[in-house]
Amino acid sequence: MSKIGFIGTGNMGGALARAVGKSGHEIYLSDFLKDKAVALALEIGACAHASDNAEIVRECDVIFVGVKPQMLAALADEIRGELSARETHLCLVSMAAGVTLARLGELFGSALPIVRIMPNTPAAVGAGMILLTASEQVSDSDKALLETALSFAGTLDTIPEHLIDAASAVSGCGPAFVCLFIEALADGGVRCGLPRDKALAYAIETVKGTAALLTESGKHPGRVKDEVCSPAGSTIEGVTALEDGGFRALAIEAVTAAYARTKELGK
Repeated sequence: MSKIGFIGTGNMGGALARAVGKSGHEIYLSDFLKDKAVALALEIGACAHASDNAEIVRECDVIFVGVKPQMLAALADEIRGELSARETHLCLVSMAAGVTLARLGELFGSALPIVRIMPNTPAAVGAGMILLTASEQVSDSDKALLETALSFAGTLDTIPEHLIDAASAVSGCGPAFVCLFIEALADGGVRCGLPRDKALAYAIETVKGTAALLTESGKHPGRVKDEVCSPAGSTIEGVTALEDGGFRALAIEAVTAAYARTKELGK
């Protein structure tokens, strides 16, 4: 099995490390807060080791970089010597929002195989949407290794780089928007007299079930909405209230604003 390193074990890096740990690969973990890497290694189990950045660069076949965009330059300065000294193949995988392959090449070395991924938080439970775009230096075997390593994190989809920021505004930021909607549904139930725990459980299961219905049936969301809306019924009244409040326009604006911010982060 391959050796896979994670530099940065925050929410996203940690979630992917847990998923990759289930694939049987050997895992190396480092973090600015060393105790965090140690705790995660203990959680993942025997295949995981707390390490440091230099050892990860020396030993690992694939390195996931999970630091924030503004920290990439400092990390590149720190590990550039170890990268230059490598004589064996290495693939670098960045999760930094908005930072292009070209910029990553400038920081870490233009000859280095580099992959950009944009995962989302459901990867923590194996239900993630993971967007991927790769530099020309990335081989088919690199991609196959990533597919195997991330198979326990969710769905992996290759997308042209010029679309990855827009896609991330939907799938990467979307879980927060969905959580707001679920919370609002539950609040509505409480307002109508439901106990809080019941209202939240019903909202979660309704969103989960509707997503499953769309996935399995292949129906357009508008069609499913129409099928639920009986003439002069309760649902169409609720839909009208949402339309009056600009619900769809606000959702579109949320994605657009997230996309604009992602582009700013990459500058």
